[in-house]
Amino acid sequence: MDIQTNIKNKVSELPQNSGVYIMKNFDGEVIYVGKAKNLKNRVSQYFQHNKNHTIKVRSMVKNIADFHYIITPNEAEALALENNLIKRYQPYYNILLKDGKSYPYIRIDLKQDFPRLEIVRKLKRDGAKYFGPYFAGVRPLELIKMLNNAYPLRMCKGKLPHRKRPCINYDLGLCSAPCCDKITKEEYRVYLNKAIDFLNGKFGDVQEILREKMTRFAENEQFELALTIRDDLNMLDRIKQKTLTFMPNLDNIDAFAWSGNGSVASVAVLVIRGGRSVGVDCFHLVDPELDIADSLTQFITQYYSTTAIPPEQILIPFEPTDELREWLTTERKSALIGRTSAVELVCPKKGEKKNLLKIAQDNAEMYLEKAIEKEKRMQDYTVGATEKLAQILDIEKPIRRMECYDVSNIGGVLSVASMVVFIDGQAKPSHYRKFRIKTVQGADDFASMREVITRRLNELSKPDNKDPSFSAKPDLIVVDGGKGQLSNAVAAAKACGYDINMIGLAKQEEEVFLPNRSQPLIIPRTHNALKLLQRIRDESHRFAITYHRKLRNKVTSILEEIDGIGPKKRRNLIKNFKSIEAIKNATVEELTSVSGISQKDAEAIKKYFNVE
Repeated sequence: MDIQTNIKNKVSELPQNSGVYIMKNFDGEVIYVGKAKNLKNRVSQYFQHNKNHTIKVRSMVKNIADFHYIITPNEAEALALENNLIKRYQPYYNILLKDGKSYPYIRIDLKQDFPRLEIVRKLKRDGAKYFGPYFAGVRPLELIKMLNNAYPLRMCKGKLPHRKRPCINYDLGLCSAPCCDKITKEEYRVYLNKAIDFLNGKFGDVQEILREKMTRFAENEQFELALTIRDDLNMLDRIKQKTLTFMPNLDNIDAFAWSGNGSVASVAVLVIRGGRSVGVDCFHLVDPELDIADSLTQFITQYYSTTAIPPEQILIPFEPTDELREWLTTERKSALIGRTSAVELVCPKKGEKKNLLKIAQDNAEMYLEKAIEKEKRMQDYTVGATEKLAQILDIEKPIRRMECYDVSNIGGVLSVASMVVFIDGQAKPSHYRKFRIKTVQGADDFASMREVITRRLNELSKPDNKDPSFSAKPDLIVVDGGKGQLSNAVAAAKACGYDINMIGLAKQEEEVFLPNRSQPLIIPRTHNALKLLQRIRDESHRFAITYHRKLRNKVTSILEEIDGIGPKKRRNLIKNFKSIEAIKNATVEELTSVSGISQKDAEAIKKYFNVE
C-alpha cells in the first residue's frame, strides 16, 4: 500500500472525538503536533485540496508520510497534551519559542522573616511574589537600587546572617540591619509593603522620599549622593511617561496580536503592569496553522508555560474558548503567587482595551515586515547561496548537505582532522565529527586527507550505521587546500566506490579547485556562494585547531607532573612519540634517544607511569 492510500484510509477511520494528532515525515520524525475538538474534521482539512491553505501548510502536507492520534476526554486536556508534546518533539512546523528570551523578574519570598528583593530569570512555583517581566529599557537592578535608596531593605544574599555589628549599608542608610536585630519583623514588613506598592505601579511615596533625600544631600554638600538620587528620579520619570492615558486603573494586562503572510508570522505581546506599558515584545514564527485562533492559542500556551505567568487580564483578537481560559487559570493558580484569581480572557470590541489590541497589532505588522526582510537576507545567505554554488559548479542536484575537511598538526605531531557539516547553508554542529590520524607518520597532509576521507566513506557504506552524520551522503565535499589536497580526497572516494562532488578551497587567494581542471575557478569575493565556502572552511579550520589544541594540552598537562621534564623536553617527547601511550610504552633506551632526555629523566618517566 502506498503512502497516499495509507493516509487516506487512516483519515477515513478517524474518530470524531477531541484529541491530539502527530504528523511524521518520511524519516519518521515528528514534524507537527496539533489539537482538535473533532479529530476527523480537523485532520481531513489538511488533505483536502484547498486553495486557501497557506504556503507552510502546503509545504507541511507534502512532507507528511504518516500520522497518529491520541484521544482525550475533552479539548482542555487536548490543549495541555499538545503543549507537552510540542516541548518534547520540537516539531519543525509548530510554533516554537526557541529564541532564548528569558526576561528578568523581581522576586520577593514572603515566607522569609526579612525578605530581600532579588533578580531572577526563571519563574518557579514556589509561593514567592514575582514582578515583571522587565524589558524595553527598564532594568530591575536600577529599580532595586532605587527602592534601597527609599526604604532600608536588606541587600545581603542568601540566608540572613547574624552579626555583632552592622555592615556599611546600615551606616549609609541603605539597610535596616535585621541581622543585628535593629528592626522588628513588623517594622520591616511596613517597608516591604511600600516597596511592593511601588512595584505594583504606585510611585508617589518613593518619588517624595527620593526628592527629600536629594535636597538633604545637596544642602549637606554631598553632591555625589545627590546626583545618584537625581538619576533615580529621572528614571522614575521615564517609567511614568509610559502611563497609558486611557488606562485609569492599575491593571495588569497582556494583549496579543498576530500578523502573518502564510509563510512566516509575528506575534506581538503588549505588557501592561500597574496600568503602565512595560513594553511590546515581538516574536518571529513559522505560519503552519489553518487559522489564526489555533496559531495564537498554540503560542499563548507556550509563552505562559516557558516565559511568563498569566496576569489577571489577557486580550486576544478572537473569541476566547473555555478550554484556553481554563488552561490559563490553571497555569496562574499553579504559580501559587498569592494572586490566584481566574484569568479574564477577553476579545474586546471597543474602548480602552480595543486600543491596546490595536497597539499590539501595529507592532506585530511592523515586526513582520522587518522579519520578512531579515528572512530574505538569510535565505540569500544560506539556501540561496547553495543554489548559486550549484549553478557555478554545474551541479544538477541541489546541494543540501555540505561537508568540509581540514587537517591540523604541528610538525606532524598529534595530527587530527575535522569534519564540519552545513545543511541548507547553515551549520549543523550536532553532525560535526573529529578524527585522530592513525596511519600517517609526520606532517603529510595529503596522506592524512586520504585517510580521513577513506574512514568517513567507509562509515557511509556500513548498512547498520546509526550515526546520523556518518550515515548521510554529502552532496558536496569541500577540502581545505588546493590541488594536492583535492586530488587525494578524490582518489580516496573513488577507492571507496563513491562518485561525490568535491572541490578544494585554497586560503591565500580563495581559489576554488575542481577535479580534472588545471586552472582554479575564481568566484567574486562579494558573491554569497564564495562567502558560504569561506564560512564552512573557516569553521572546519576552527574545529580542527580546537581539537588539536585540546589533545596537545592534555599530553602537556600529564608530562608537567613529572619532575625534571620542562617545556623543551616535553615538546621533544611529544614530537618524537606523538601520544602519551607511546611515551608510556617506550623503553629507557628509546626515551634517552630523544634530544635533552637524560637517563635520570627516562627513569623518572618510567617511574611516573609505573612501568618497569
